[in-house]
Amino acid sequence: MKTIEGQLDATGLRFGLVASRFNSLVVDHMVGGAEDTLVRHGAASDELTLMRVPGSFETPLAAQRLAATGWFDAIIALGAVIRGATPHFDYVAAEVTQGLAQVQMGANIPVGYGIITADTVEQAIERAGTKAGNKGADAAMAALEMVRTLQQLEG
Repeated sequence: MKTIEGQLDATGLRFGLVASRFNSLVVDHMVGGAEDTLVRHGAASDELTLMRVPGSFETPLAAQRLAATGWFDAIIALGAVIRGATPHFDYVAAEVTQGLAQVQMGANIPVGYGIITADTVEQAIERAGTKAGNKGADAAMAALEMVRTLQQLEG
């Protein structure tokens, strides 16, 4: 059986990162985790582009625009949606997830999903680099692996 899987080597790859300014206490740690992961795996810092957007809801449009430039091998979306007292959380989380999936399929490039959905600020902080790892780093790793996996299909 032939196995297709990507190597975790970011050398020569270009990544577009879209990061929400809302909940920056959480998101900034995710940006750092994503950048550190990519650089440790061989990406050059000048091949990483960070685009800041107001909130997580805006990440799909920004990711779509970055993908449309043709400059990037993958996009990494980073944000945090934290539950409040209204159903706003449910709408935002669902639409961001759906929007990023549509970008990935429409642009035909990987979109790393680094959108934390949490019930509390404490849970979000745990997922941004403390007890539960760094979801920004995880999203970067997934995007990197997918780029290299898809390249295996292309030859």
